[in-house]
Amino acid sequence: MMTGKTGKRLNEYAGNYVVFDLETTGFSPVKDEIIEISALRVRNGEVKEEFTTLVNPNMPIPYAASRVNGITDEMVEDAPQLSEALAAFWDFAGEDVLVGHNIHSFDLPFLYEGAKKAFCRQMHNNYVDTLYFARTCMPQLGHYKLTDISEQFGIATTGAHRALADCYMNQKCYERLLEIWQKKQEERQQKEGEEEPCCPQCGCILIKRKGKFGLFWGCSGFPDCRYTKNCRQC
Repeated sequence: MMTGKTGKRLNEYAGNYVVFDLETTGFSPVKDEIIEISALRVRNGEVKEEFTTLVNPNMPIPYAASRVNGITDEMVEDAPQLSEALAAFWDFAGEDVLVGHNIHSFDLPFLYEGAKKAFCRQMHNNYVDTLYFARTCMPQLGHYKLTDISEQFGIATTGAHRALADCYMNQKCYERLLEIWQKKQEERQQKEGEEEPCCPQCGCILIKRKGKFGLFWGCSGFPDCRYTKNCRQC
């Protein structure tokens, strides 16, 4: 029987955190398998320790997956089983806030499914999805892939789509997003009565946007959250 609740998504900066990334055989947490787990332990903005392991999926890796991440059947033949790899990652992460890009929709469902299969219990770490964080900090961008955000900040994207390289890339992006987030916080504090409210559905910040009928509050978690609110004081 499954025990334990999953963590909550935060839309803020965490000074101490573990940034992680997965590579998988496909897009379905139920039908596909994890083939790589990597993570970085960060303290006060500095990487202190890294973790990385391949995982034996006990199934052939589809060509489409290998073409993206470069991981082959031969590479994972002697790799740890999911239960061993996931237990090691769990020990590494501890109670830290987890940080990753698009983890709300992709990586965490794989972790949760893996924990269910391997341990019949659940990871309950709170987490920050930098996809949502970037939408809050940079609503003007049209694309929010990790490589898009990295290029926006002038961060090298060499090695993209391997888990450890993506962890380092995302950690740098998260710290740069912090600078924008702090500036927005200061600007909000200077505007009396103009502080953006939080979305009652997902907790993300509501942002003033212009639509067909004028200004309105829109959730920064769009398109996953489509909550809107009339902007009566705009």
